[in-house]
Amino acid sequence: MVKVAVNIVTYNSATDIVNCLESVRKQTFRDFRIHVLDNDSKDETIQRIASYDLDLVRSTVNSGFAKAHNDLLRSFPAEYALILNPDTILRPDFLEVMTAAMDARSDAASASGKLLRLDGKTIDSTGIVWLRNQRHLDRGADQPDLGQYEKPEDIFGPSGAAAMYRVAALLDTALNRQFFDEDFFAYREDADLAWRCRLMGWTSIYVPTAVALHRRRVTPERRSQLSALINYHGVKNRFLLRLNNMTGSLYKRDFWPITLRDFAVIGYVLIREWSSFGALWYVIREFPRLWKKRRIIQSRITVTAGELNRWFQNQVRY
Repeated sequence: MVKVAVNIVTYNSATDIVNCLESVRKQTFRDFRIHVLDNDSKDETIQRIASYDLDLVRSTVNSGFAKAHNDLLRSFPAEYALILNPDTILRPDFLEVMTAAMDARSDAASASGKLLRLDGKTIDSTGIVWLRNQRHLDRGADQPDLGQYEKPEDIFGPSGAAAMYRVAALLDTALNRQFFDEDFFAYREDADLAWRCRLMGWTSIYVPTAVALHRRRVTPERRSQLSALINYHGVKNRFLLRLNNMTGSLYKRDFWPITLRDFAVIGYVLIREWSSFGALWYVIREFPRLWKKRRIIQSRITVTAGELNRWFQNQVRY
């Protein structure tokens, strides 16, 4: 068994996948294996990865980010799994630095490096942060990288663009053998997993010396340019996050900012984005099943309200 499984899910990723794989091939750390699940790409993705030494799984449908990564995690055991987007490029020592950091923190379920945009000068993510109205953001996103995030520290959780997970923690927090919640399909599933790990007593760390570049496509300011499917899952998954993980004490503390944001989201859908109305209906239709899942998650909480609630702030603290 290798120490690190580098797991990549592709879907029409021909533009990016070669640069991603080349960056993995050049890693100074060598105890890893690349596994790719292709979600029925229609472009030249398969042809472009044909010459690489990797394990390829081909799906006949687009099963989504969450299920595809669950399938890879179940199929290829390792001590750690690097969940890697095909539009991400790793610096040569990324795996070496991240693995050493995780080895030193047995309490950490996950780790994030410093993710920069492709220009190498603008921050993409240094971990997930939460506001009290239940909006979650990438810490430092869009800021110039001026050395303000050079301190190793605990974070809420990593962005799924390049996140290293301890497989033992994923097994410990899994629900019905699902590590990422497959109801999410895609988008926000990284925040959901981070929250569940936090509820069950695991931590997450930021490793600033592990650097990667990421082509960020989905951002709040680009919402009007995104596909209806992406926006649908964005709305749906905002409510799934809460159904899964919101504790009573946190909801009571932040009732008004949460409620006002809910009204804003629902109003936006009803007035300007009818294509996402199905997301609201999904939550209503599936509510009995989702509530049963919530009860299981909530029954496994091991942290105090104070330990959890401190991660949800009035404003992002940089």
